[in-house]
Amino acid sequence: MDILQDLGGGFLLGALAWFVVRCILTGFFTVDQSERAVKVRLGRAVRLAGEPTTREGPVSEGLARTDEERYVYPQLEVIQPGGPYFKWPWEKVIKVSVSTQTLSMAYDPESPDANEGGTVLDAVTKDQLNTGLTGQLRYRISEQNLYAYLFAVKNPIAHAMGYFISILRERIASFEAPPPPAQEGTLEAVEASVVSGVSINDLRKNLRDLNEHMDRECRGSLSRYGLVLDASLITGIDPPGEVESALAAINTAHNHVSSDISLAQAAADQKIVQSRRAVEIETLKAQAEVEPLNAMAEQLTVLKNSGPGALQAYLRNIRLGLFSKASQVVLGVKP
Repeated sequence: MDILQDLGGGFLLGALAWFVVRCILTGFFTVDQSERAVKVRLGRAVRLAGEPTTREGPVSEGLARTDEERYVYPQLEVIQPGGPYFKWPWEKVIKVSVSTQTLSMAYDPESPDANEGGTVLDAVTKDQLNTGLTGQLRYRISEQNLYAYLFAVKNPIAHAMGYFISILRERIASFEAPPPPAQEGTLEAVEASVVSGVSINDLRKNLRDLNEHMDRECRGSLSRYGLVLDASLITGIDPPGEVESALAAINTAHNHVSSDISLAQAAADQKIVQSRRAVEIETLKAQAEVEPLNAMAEQLTVLKNSGPGALQAYLRNIRLGLFSKASQVVLGVKP
């Protein structure tokens, strides 16, 4: 009996020790500053009270109305950085990093050797030219929709990259820069006529608009995959080698025409300025000649108004002054 009692006491002590180690000591965990965590209890992720979905709140703002019913996920109880926290043995803690990460836009998570080793992405322009795109994509995991990232999609990064690439290729295939409003004969009109139909040149000149368009269109990735595409930066658009020389020739001709038009406009502007100055000088000369006459007319008017004989006396004095200065005087005799 003593032996059985000792064995029973040892079993209880062992079970108690196992329980302390398994449930107490290993049940504590912490969450780093760049991480978020969720608990899975008996195979089911812990939801928020009331079990709200992603349709309630700003998560679904980037979705089209036709997709709102398709991408509806429960909102989970997210464990914030800190600790220590405690979990029971039947609970599992899943941690994810929410720091911003950068990828090449040509990277394929399921086939790293694709797209020339993840360096250049192929796309076809509206004028049927195969062009290579280079750039970067910044993304981060959103704690607002961790259910989609952890449980709804098998490989969220692959889905998000495919979503981004499909939108980008569609935009490249349909992109055509609108011609700027310009009067006929101006430099802007000539530029529009020179590059008309050359979509690669249009894409290169409108990279900023293209990046902004991608940022707007990719806002739905939060609702779809739990990923936020912070920014896309397309840095290069390279046409095929056989097309590059033709584009270089077109750009050279465009630059030559632009230079000639600029020189012609400068010469015309210079002549216009010179003509305006000549007109101003002649106008000032005419005003200088007219001003004494106007002053004399004002004086004569004052003399005329001062008395009936004032103007005749003034004229007589003027004649006498002229006679005194003249060396010879010719008098006419009335018949």
